Amino acid sequence: MAKIANRFSRLKSREDSGFSSNATGRFVNKNGAPNIKRTGLSNPLEKYSWYHTLLDLPSWKFIFFLVSGYILANLFFASVYYVIGIEHLTGIDKSTPLHEFNDVFFFSSQTFTTVGYGRIAPVGFLASLVATFEAFLGLLGFAIATGLFYGRFSRPRAFLKFSSIALIVPFKGGTALMFRMAPFKNNLLTDAQIILTCAIEDHTEEGNSKSKFFTLDTQLNTINSLSLNWTVVHVIDENSPFFDLGEDHFSEMDIEIFAQVRAFDEVFSNTVVQRTSYASIENEIVFGEKFNMMYAPSKDQKTTVLNLGLIDSYIPKKR
Repeated sequence: MAKIANRFSRLKSREDSGFSSNATGRFVNKNGAPNIKRTGLSNPLEKYSWYHTLLDLPSWKFIFFLVSGYILANLFFASVYYVIGIEHLTGIDKSTPLHEFNDVFFFSSQTFTTVGYGRIAPVGFLASLVATFEAFLGLLGFAIATGLFYGRFSRPRAFLKFSSIALIVPFKGGTALMFRMAPFKNNLLTDAQIILTCAIEDHTEEGNSKSKFFTLDTQLNTINSLSLNWTVVHVIDENSPFFDLGEDHFSEMDIEIFAQVRAFDEVFSNTVVQRTSYASIENEIVFGEKFNMMYAPSKDQKTTVLNLGLIDSYIPKKR
C-alpha cells in the first residue's frame, strides 16, 4: 500500500471538487443527488423545498399525492358539513348516516371543484361560509396543481440512462475504465460534455483516512450529437490514479467515480445536466473484457436499433 500512497502523492489532486476530504460514505448517489444530510435548522422542515420535492417525485408518487390530497380535503369538509348539520344543506333527504355522508362528500367535491350541479346547496350563514372557503381553497389548489404539472412537463431534463457498472477492460495494450450512457427518450442532445472525477480514500501516516480527488482524463470529453450510446473511456496510464491498482485494490479500497454530463437539448432550447457515480464498495466497478454492442441494423437495413436493455451487458473477465 505504500507504493499506492506514493503514487497518489505524485499526482495533483483537485481542491475544488465540492466535497470535503473528510466526508464519509459515497459522495454522489446513483441518481446523481449528493449524499448529504442537513441538520441544525430550528425547523426541520425548513431544509425542504416543497416545489423541488414535488417536481422530483416519481410520477406515480406525484399522482398519488394529488389524488390522496383531493380525497382527504373532501373528507375533511364533508365532516365539517356533517357536524354543522345536513338540515343546512338543501336537497339531502333524511336517510342512513352512510347515505347522508355520501351526499355531503359529493357536495363537497362539487364545491371544491366549483362545479356546483345545483341539487344540493348550502342554507344559512355557517354552511355558506364553509362552502365559500372550500371553493377558494379548491381554486387555489387546482392552480398550484396545474403549475406543478406544467413544471414537471416543461422542466429540462437530459433523460439519460447510465450503465449501472463501470468496467476496467484491456485497451490498446494496457487497460481502461469504461462506462456508457444512452438517451432513452426521443429528445436530441447535442454538444454533450463529460466531466469525470474520482475520490480515493487514502490513509495518512497518523492512521487517519482522507479522500483525495482527481480529475480523470477521457479519450473524448465532448461529442457533437448524443443519438446512440456513448462509451466514456478513461485510459489507465502513468497519469491515472488507477495506474498501480489491481483488481484486489479495487475490492479493498474505497474508490468512487462520479460523472457529470452536460448537453444542449434542442427541444427545450436549454442546457441539461445529469450525474451518476460508481463506487467500488458497492461492487459497481467491475473487471471484464468489454461491453457488448447495444445497437445493430434493423432487419430491413434502413435504420439503427438501439437496445437499451443491453446497456449493462458485458463479457466477463477470463479466468
